Amino acid sequence: MTSQSSEAVNLGSGQRQRRRSRVALGLGLVVVLGVVIAAGVGLWNTFGPPKDYSGPGFGQVDVTIPSGASAKRIGTILNQADVVASQRAFVSAAKANAESRSIGPGTYSMLKQMKAQDAVARLLSPSSRVTARVIVREGASLREIKNQIITKTKISAADVDQVLANPQALGLPVYAQNKAEGFLFPATYDVEPTDTATTLLQAMVSKFNEVSAQIGFERKAAAAGISPKDAVTIASLVQAEVSPADYSKVSRVILNRVSKGMRLQFDSTVVYALGGVTSRLTSKDLQVDSPYNMYRNDGLPPGPINSPSELALEAAVAPATGPWIYFVTTDTTTGLTKFTDSYAEFLKFKAEYKGNLR
Repeated sequence: MTSQSSEAVNLGSGQRQRRRSRVALGLGLVVVLGVVIAAGVGLWNTFGPPKDYSGPGFGQVDVTIPSGASAKRIGTILNQADVVASQRAFVSAAKANAESRSIGPGTYSMLKQMKAQDAVARLLSPSSRVTARVIVREGASLREIKNQIITKTKISAADVDQVLANPQALGLPVYAQNKAEGFLFPATYDVEPTDTATTLLQAMVSKFNEVSAQIGFERKAAAAGISPKDAVTIASLVQAEVSPADYSKVSRVILNRVSKGMRLQFDSTVVYALGGVTSRLTSKDLQVDSPYNMYRNDGLPPGPINSPSELALEAAVAPATGPWIYFVTTDTTTGLTKFTDSYAEFLKFKAEYKGNLR
C-alpha cells in the first residue's frame, strides 16, 4: 500500500515538471519572438522607409534653426516640435531637394505634422521667416531710428534707451566717444525674434565700421587734416543739406567757413536742436538755446546730427576744391543748388529761392 502510493506521487510530480517545462518553453518563445519583433522594428525604423506625416499639417509653431545646423540637426529640431514625424523623413526629403543646402539660420513659422518634403519647401520660402524689418534711411536721426525700432519690432523704448545710455557693447569707434548718433549706418535690417536692442544696434554700428574700413575713412580723414569724428559730423551736415551731387562742394563750404571763423548757420542743425520740425523755421526757432544751433555757436556742432550715407562720408574726407562760403538750394523741387563766395550773389540766390516758393 505504501509502495503504490509512492509511485502515484512520483508520477504526478513528473507530469507537473513536464507542464512547467512546456510553460517555460512557451514563455521563452514569447520572449524570443518579442526580441525578434523588436529587432525587426528597430531594423525597419533604421533601414525601412522613414516615418512621415501625410500632411498638409495644421496649426502654427515657430522653430529656430541655429547657424551651421546640419540636415540631421534641423530634422531633430523639427521632430521635437512635432513638425515632422521623424528626423529621417526630413533628412531624406532634404537630400531629394538640392536647394535644401541654402536653408539658413533663423526663426521660421511652420505647421505641425507636415509632410517632410513640405517642411523643406517651407523652410526655403522667404515668407516663412519670422522677421521684422527696420529701415534706417540715409540721414535718419537717432530719434527716428529709435522710433523705427520700437514700432517695427517687439523691442521696447526702455531697452533701446538703456543700451544707448551704456553703449560700450556696441563696438563704436573710439572717436565716437560712446555716442551712437551718426554711427548707426543707413541700411535695411532684418530682425529675428531673438534679437535684442543690443544685437540690433550692434549690427548697425558693425555696418558703419565695415563701410568705414572699405572706403578708408579714417586714413582719408587724416590725409585731409580732419579728425574722424569731425568728418562724420561734416558728413551728417552735407547729408541733411543738399542732394548727393553737391555733397563734396558743401563739405568744402563747411571747411572754408570754419577756417574763416564764420558761423555755419545751417537750418538742419536748428531742426536737430528742436527735435525735428515739419514746418518752415521761424526767426524764433533760429534763437533756440542749443549747442547744435549753428546760428548761435561757432565751429562744428558737438557731433553728427544724423546717420550719413557712404557717399556723404566719402565727400566729408574728400571735399571739392573751391572758394565757396555760401550756397543756396534755389529750387527745392529739382534740388538745384548754387554756390558762391560773394555775399551779394548769395543774396541774389536767396531771392531766387523765395521766388520759387510762390
